[in-house]
Amino acid sequence: MPTFHIELFEGRTLEQKRQFVEAITKATCDSLGVEPNSVDIILTDVKRENWATGGRLWSDAE
Repeated sequence: MPTFHIELFEGRTLEQKRQFVEAITKATCDSLGVEPNSVDIILTDVKRENWATGGRLWSDAE
């Protein structure tokens, strides 16, 4: 069973998340030949102050 752990900046709407997980599930089923009920997706919303790239917090880039 494929399991995806996806971290993304907070602020996406519930509808955006619905569309996102539906697209990931479809792509997984099409490419791996699995049933939709075997695909698990865990979304974690992260505040920009808790994410850094290149030694700089994303909250400082705003």
